[in-house]
Amino acid sequence: MIPNTNYSQLKESYLFFNIAQKTKAWQDQHSGQRLLRMGIGDVSLPLSPAVISALHGAVEDQAKAGSFHGYMPECGAPFLREAIAAHYQTKGVDIDSEEVFVSSGASDELGDILDLFQRGQTVAIMEPAYPAYVDANLMAGNRILKVEASQEQGFLPLPEEGLEADLIYICSPNNPTGAAYDREQLRKWVDFANQKDAVILFDAAYEAFIEDPEVPHSIFEIEGAKTCAIEICSLSKTAGFTGTRCGYTIIPRELTRGGMNLRQMWIRNRTTKTNGVSYIIQKGAAAVFTPEGQAQIQENLRIYKENAKTLMRALDTTGIWYTGGKNAPYIWMRCPAGMDSWAFFDLLLDRAQIVGTPGEGFGACGRDFFRFSTFSSPQDTAEAAQRLAHLL
Repeated sequence: MIPNTNYSQLKESYLFFNIAQKTKAWQDQHSGQRLLRMGIGDVSLPLSPAVISALHGAVEDQAKAGSFHGYMPECGAPFLREAIAAHYQTKGVDIDSEEVFVSSGASDELGDILDLFQRGQTVAIMEPAYPAYVDANLMAGNRILKVEASQEQGFLPLPEEGLEADLIYICSPNNPTGAAYDREQLRKWVDFANQKDAVILFDAAYEAFIEDPEVPHSIFEIEGAKTCAIEICSLSKTAGFTGTRCGYTIIPRELTRGGMNLRQMWIRNRTTKTNGVSYIIQKGAAAVFTPEGQAQIQENLRIYKENAKTLMRALDTTGIWYTGGKNAPYIWMRCPAGMDSWAFFDLLLDRAQIVGTPGEGFGACGRDFFRFSTFSSPQDTAEAAQRLAHLL
């Protein structure tokens, strides 16, 4: 038996382990002092009443022979696929329900989607990057091509002459930087992918936080994207499904490579490798797209957006450079006084009792930067903002 030796290329996932170890050591020496945790990317508000009601109703359905559901369609229940397609129509994006594939979440799909492509591909990943992009491709035996992002370009790199890639990961609004491409910037990537016969894997997990009308919610708002892009989205941050698990993937009918239709390939993949997402979860997800559900999730999103404004106001008083916050639930700031991100982590922990995320954990390009999440309670966020402004 020969194992997948590509796993030997993976680095130890030390970021959150190191954070946990440092935090525990500090707490052991300072018992009774309260820490404000502004690093985690998990939501803190509960599921909306519309979703809870739908989940309860689906559980009751499963208790009666007449409404019981067994195996669900592998690509998603028609009622949810149609609801998602109708939601895209409200954004001016013409998507057919059969181009929608229901998943157990964006993280799962971002790795599984690599089944559509031969091993040994060249994959362009913008750094700083969500670590799973890199690890999933290393596991698959692909070659990673880092596209370095910087403060000078607002952490929004554009295709440059000489770039050659088969797959391109784009996350906008971005995790960890919070930066978001406008239409013209995203159009350059779409034109590039079509010219090079590359495929964009577009991570739209944070689209619900967009407020700027010049920032697309979907890559399919850009002309030409249907012949070069796959969009992967999640209800985790949009509707608080981090512990409930549901997302969706859009593969247009027009997307072909090497004479093969990627949508048809994905149907074959899903019907072979999955038994679909549970009926109960899909009923809860469908409630997100009702008028009642949309109004309720917007209220939760408003709270997270207000948290972002609270942190941004604090940083504005210090004169320190940052991006994100306006269209994303993350704020990416430059560390003060020439510090690297782990040194700033230690300073924040020791002097302000705030826990954030060192940028170096997202790649070498993040060494001098630091990420804050806006998913804490408004009370903790306000206190953290006050402590941060005082410290800086």
